Amino acid sequence: MRNRIIRIGLFLALTLMLVLNVGAPAAQALTDEQKLLNEVWRIVDRAYVDDTFNHQNWWLVRQRILKQPLRTREETYTAIQQILGSLEDPYTRLLKPDQYRSLQTNTSGELTGVGLQITQEASTGELQVIAPIEGSPADQAGIKSRDRILKIDGTSAVNLTLDEAAERMRGPIGSRVVLTIVRAEEELPERSPTDTISSTLSNDTSRKTLQDNTIQDNTSRSQEEIQLVRDRITLNPVYADLRPQPNGDSIGYIRLSQFNANAAAEIAHAIARMEAKGANGYVLDLRNNPGGLLQAGIDIARLWLKESTIVYTVNRQGVQDSFVAEGDPLTDDPLVVLVNQGTASASEILAGALQDNGRAQLIGEKTFGKGLIQSLFNLSDGSGLAVTIAHYETPNHHDINRQGIQPDKAIALQAITRDQLATPADSQYQAAIERLLNPIVIAKSETTKSELVSE
Repeated sequence: MRNRIIRIGLFLALTLMLVLNVGAPAAQALTDEQKLLNEVWRIVDRAYVDDTFNHQNWWLVRQRILKQPLRTREETYTAIQQILGSLEDPYTRLLKPDQYRSLQTNTSGELTGVGLQITQEASTGELQVIAPIEGSPADQAGIKSRDRILKIDGTSAVNLTLDEAAERMRGPIGSRVVLTIVRAEEELPERSPTDTISSTLSNDTSRKTLQDNTIQDNTSRSQEEIQLVRDRITLNPVYADLRPQPNGDSIGYIRLSQFNANAAAEIAHAIARMEAKGANGYVLDLRNNPGGLLQAGIDIARLWLKESTIVYTVNRQGVQDSFVAEGDPLTDDPLVVLVNQGTASASEILAGALQDNGRAQLIGEKTFGKGLIQSLFNLSDGSGLAVTIAHYETPNHHDINRQGIQPDKAIALQAITRDQLATPADSQYQAAIERLLNPIVIAKSETTKSELVSE
């Protein structure tokens, strides 16, 4: 009897469970739009440098955003940008298919537009010039590192992400674009360059307050409108020639404007050519070089260094990895590197590696201070995702981000034209030549760092 009661009880319980299951809604499969959003969320969850995700519950961020109706791809892109904006990191960003193709073209060595590398300043949302590309329309118009771009064709830049701004400045050859800028030397005292863009603001009130403050601030600064004609931007990143000196030596001058896919091979060819012609020393000009591909910076460092650390990378667990030079350099001739405020990112990796290893002395100005590393991820719809995965440190464990690298000899550059670079009118270049020709203060790479004489 007892067994029968137990069997009846189990039967009733099973029946009740079946009834409850019939009445419960089935789990809904994700739509294509939700799948794309979830794809982005998972990549950031795995790879992002900050495991606090800007001090927020990353899982709840996903749950909240998936509750939004996502009917079109543009609505999904907007939702993704909201998620990424909550990180307050302008370098972790969505690249729509056309933007992703443009970025891939840029790093491969060809694009059309005005030729500006830009970042964004947190407290105002304004675009800031890292550096113009040498020979580009922006360079020829005299736009300089740390100039501020307030408007593009009359549209406030405060409302734009970095990629939206870049897209507006690109365009067909011969077309025109008007930039409203404030010159760096006319700015108010320097603010903290935390590189956070206005799209990270979570509500319209905060955005309006930021824009109102920006407008009031800009009334006290002289604005200048510059009309640029878009052109094909030549991205052969290397200019090099051998320059005879009065004492009979020959100094190789190498100017590197960007770290793209061609850079390392072009530098190697230039060094080999000038070594064959009897170069006694080198000036490597990294001024206004905004960076580019990390691997290109590593490969170029290996051309100058032997058996040494080039850079450390530190991920969100604090785990350090490193890139090293293992083979023989192409030359052990003395080297001086020219840097300024437009020297950024991969340029700082290279400059820091050469300085910390005692391979070169740096002359010029403190560098820009971008020490974050991004990886690009392909998304299933043809768009891309740039994610900050680590920060880097020089061989002596100096964190460059927002601090930059101090040169061994600081020299401010007087106002000169582009044609006067690396001529007697260029005080930084002249200081580099003097240092190379003075055997007391410059040494070959065999000399230990402690033996270098500093001024």
